[in-house]
Amino acid sequence: MSTRGTDFLQKWIGANVPRTAGADIISVAELTQKLFADAKAIGISSTEIEEDTGSVYEAILDAIVHHDAGR
Repeated sequence: MSTRGTDFLQKWIGANVPRTAGADIISVAELTQKLFADAKAIGISSTEIEEDTGSVYEAILDAIVHHDAGR
């Protein structure tokens, strides 16, 4: 289990997923790629993030959909 990976994912989503992000496949895929690039730049692997959280794609999509539901 990687607390560091989970913490990174949660903070990254909060700071990088815009309120206007669409829940379409391209927007979510681009955000997912950016997350992995940012993680790699500070030495966190995709495996470290996903071992505790599951699919990063699904986590980002869920954050977008959940935010839209709260409007």
